[in-house]
Amino acid sequence: MRPEGRGEHDSLYFTYPQFDAPTEASTDPAPVVIVGAGPIGMVAALELARHGQRSVLIDAKATFNDGSRAICIARASYHILDRIGALAPFLKKSLPWTTGRSFYRGQQILEFAMPDSADDRFRPMYNLQQQYIEQFLWDAVAAQPLIETRWQTRLEGIETQPEGAVLTLTDPYRTYALSARWVLAADGARSTVRRLMGLRLKGENFEGRYVIADVRMAHDYPTIRRALFDPACRPGGTVLIHRQPDDIWRIDYQLTEGESAEEATREDNVRASVQGVLDEIGETREWELEWWSVYSANTLALDDYRAGPVFFIGDSAHIVPIFGVRGLNNGLADAQNIGWKLALVLSGQAGEGLLDSYTPERRGATLDVFANASKSARFMTPPSFGWQLMRDAALSLALRFPWAGDLANPRQMAPYTYADSPLTAPDEGQTGPVPGAMIPDANLGDGFLSERMGPLFTLIAFGEAPKVSHPLLTVITLPPGAAWNAPEGAAWLIRPDLHVAGRWTSLDPAAILATLDRILERP
Repeated sequence: MRPEGRGEHDSLYFTYPQFDAPTEASTDPAPVVIVGAGPIGMVAALELARHGQRSVLIDAKATFNDGSRAICIARASYHILDRIGALAPFLKKSLPWTTGRSFYRGQQILEFAMPDSADDRFRPMYNLQQQYIEQFLWDAVAAQPLIETRWQTRLEGIETQPEGAVLTLTDPYRTYALSARWVLAADGARSTVRRLMGLRLKGENFEGRYVIADVRMAHDYPTIRRALFDPACRPGGTVLIHRQPDDIWRIDYQLTEGESAEEATREDNVRASVQGVLDEIGETREWELEWWSVYSANTLALDDYRAGPVFFIGDSAHIVPIFGVRGLNNGLADAQNIGWKLALVLSGQAGEGLLDSYTPERRGATLDVFANASKSARFMTPPSFGWQLMRDAALSLALRFPWAGDLANPRQMAPYTYADSPLTAPDEGQTGPVPGAMIPDANLGDGFLSERMGPLFTLIAFGEAPKVSHPLLTVITLPPGAAWNAPEGAAWLIRPDLHVAGRWTSLDPAAILATLDRILERP
């Protein structure tokens, strides 16, 4: 929503492009059709293109999503952006941060710092409005000849068969059928693909509802996430405040019991609520209202992220509470995960059995998110009187005992470890990242380890150069102890998404190649 007198995309700081529908749309079969040109769909297309695979990207809209929406991008997601070649504008525009502060009734009870060191190439978190996220990804998509994008193109029907799917598409000029070997549903929480296939999300709906409001105001406060519990401006509620580029503040405030979303999102009420928050934190400068919306905290997911030739990624597969900034980041990991696997299958370098690992890996990640985000959601928006009583008791203790303040730590998003994945080898190492985990970066003095990784699989060997050769494998040899306190002879096999496929205390070329061929389902 925008203030009276301004259009849907009439922003104070961002110019929305307008994309035309294709005047001629080919009906030639496509290897992959991606439904939804938001951040998740574009990352999936770029991941496929990175490995030489074509895709057709469709979206019913004529421009990007409106409003700031998902604004926090985690370190692991910056590695994804780096891998798909879209990193530079994100680093230039976004605001990195490491620190969060929590307040109870106006008094600070916690200041936390997310893990960060000289071995980390990227900061733990970056703030950037979703408009810019989509703009920067779109710039990369538009420059990629392997991606065809069809704006103003709606999905009207989908029929699946063992050998693929047939999509019925409508644009301003025609309705036509398009065949695809594989379909990626990246069309969000109200997924048309999911609806047309008769699939439903299952899970838990939380009672807490929040209004998101973006305001423009000059300021000099550092990029520190602030959480206000039971502030005078919203008694009994919670307020979150984030700094964004272009002098934009993101303010999320909880609606009270009995406060209707319809009333709360009236412009005069939003303005009054924002002013109350700014008064609370001592801001007296002039400000302008940019955009607002309302959301609730839910933990919902499909039972299976695959339905024949269709894979669900991002919010079409799962909806998570925003607390801990797991929604966008979890979806980007979905896109990368299925992207490299589909690329290897399409190129004939892997068997289709590789795709069976998508649901256990990414649904496992979702359930892990649910476990952590649900704890945060219950603390941020207590679902019952009992939870409210316990939360307020913990916050009261934090006024006197610093240890209690840690209960207000939102437990930020961390990469999921695929320990139980069918692709993860039994553990044969003793130090460093475990099988299934995303590798920690390392500063090697002349650059970072992540910058040396190959496009597909990478073998990192410490000590003598291994006699291992495989067409999909890049071999890196490092001195013992150059990273992870690795001893002489230790080795790690790393997947295209920087997760560990296996580790060995002593280098065994036959075991490493056998692990790689098992992953690829090659004889």
